[in-house]
Amino acid sequence: MQTFINLPVKDLPKAVEFFSALGFVFDEQFTDENGTRMILGDETSVMLVTEPIFGGFVVPLDVVDTSQAREVIVGLAADSREQVDDMLHKVVAAGGRELGEPQDDGFMYMRGFLDLDGHQWSFIHMAM
Repeated sequence: MQTFINLPVKDLPKAVEFFSALGFVFDEQFTDENGTRMILGDETSVMLVTEPIFGGFVVPLDVVDTSQAREVIVGLAADSREQVDDMLHKVVAAGGRELGEPQDDGFMYMRGFLDLDGHQWSFIHMAM
């Protein structure tokens, strides 16, 4: 089953630039001035949608103010602890913000961040 996560963004070109700097790619077939499909994997995508369009999806509710609340935390699996650290360095270099210290539970290593729109993400490596 395919999964599509929808996230509102204030400035679509800046969001695309940010996630491109992290190495993500976009599906041009599903891209216009209102949104784009960011491919996470074969079965998972994030739809980055401008706030006015996203607002139409959640009527009669408001789009969450990410400076005041979280609507979702997106966790992305990494192949190694080193990849987690490398991705976090790319986030910061691209203008994102690291959240706290790395979480090291031995079997799981995780680092969280906020993207340009304040959405919370994590890179996670789990040693199975």
